[in-house]
Amino acid sequence: MNTTLIIVFAGLGVFVYYIYYQYKKMKNTPLAADNDKILHLNVTNFQKEINKGLVLVDFWADWCMPCKMLAPILNETANEITGSAKIGKLNVDECQIIATKYNVRSIPTMILFKDGKEIDRFVGVKQKDFLLKKLNEK
Repeated sequence: MNTTLIIVFAGLGVFVYYIYYQYKKMKNTPLAADNDKILHLNVTNFQKEINKGLVLVDFWADWCMPCKMLAPILNETANEITGSAKIGKLNVDECQIIATKYNVRSIPTMILFKDGKEIDRFVGVKQKDFLLKKLNEK
């Protein structure tokens, strides 16, 4: 019985250490560099950028792992969008007032604006094909 408990606790200890190691590894994953076509939105330029045309805004934070997963997808999407559609990113830690105004409660949240008005909202990581389809529908 004692040997079994020792083996179980040792296995549990290895499992916990593995989870902790993976967490630290993921937490320290650098952000993907943003595509040149992606707008960096802030309190001063947000309203001006969303007021004209179709704009997909990614509400994100640099501590958010799903946001890090979404960054390369947005980069690819920015390369493939056609027409006057644009993609922007807004850091919710730096622009809390805007995130609050648009009722962003979890990240990543992407809001699709047309001429300054919200027309669609997506929460969580979405694939490039989904985003391109939504951008082309509007």
